[in-house]
Amino acid sequence: MTIDEILIYLKEAASEKFRKNIIKLGIPAEQTLGVSTAELRKFARKIPKEKDFLMQLWQTNYHECRILTVLALKPKDCNDQDINYLMDGIISWDLCDLLCKNILIKQKDFDHFIQSWINSDKLYFKRAAFTLIASTSTHASLTIAEIKNYLELIESYSDDERLLVKKAASWALRELGKTNLEAKELAINTAETMQRQTSKPQQWIAKDALKELTVLVQAPGRSRLISAKSKMGKNA
Repeated sequence: MTIDEILIYLKEAASEKFRKNIIKLGIPAEQTLGVSTAELRKFARKIPKEKDFLMQLWQTNYHECRILTVLALKPKDCNDQDINYLMDGIISWDLCDLLCKNILIKQKDFDHFIQSWINSDKLYFKRAAFTLIASTSTHASLTIAEIKNYLELIESYSDDERLLVKKAASWALRELGKTNLEAKELAINTAETMQRQTSKPQQWIAKDALKELTVLVQAPGRSRLISAKSKMGKNA
């Protein structure tokens, strides 16, 4: 399969409905074809998995091609230089989060991306740091000490007015709180501390996170806490 063949397939699978939705995410019209993520996930299984080929696919600049690249890349094939190259090309939150969940969180030393990017002035690098914290709680068995460390990072580096950063920080806070009952208490304490700060962004993050943190419960057979408002949570 060649790059041109992939582009032909994508153009045939495209729809104006999805194209409009993608443009709403902030993707320039000339960089999107309009193919659903569900279709891209199916198609990603059929394309070559060689890194050089996928990097060429990324370089077409089409949003859909970049999603395919992230879906098809093998995490073990990616080094820090590759990851920074990909991060520099991200212009939307969905691709940022997909890269974090599919590639970055599967790196053995993913924590150094968190530490390096948590204070970045680059929008998607900073969002990625918080997204990785959120993903860490579901991909790794965190100790209480590690949870405390991540909560401290959230409290220290979440004073950021940008909505995509605030949402990711709230997400990270909530996901850490779902780890277990002790983590829930720690996350709530962190949120309440942030709520008392003069920082408007931190107040927003705390308020948003507490909506979910305060209603988390332990359900039988579930390792992580769930919302008491969910069907299973109501029976917990």
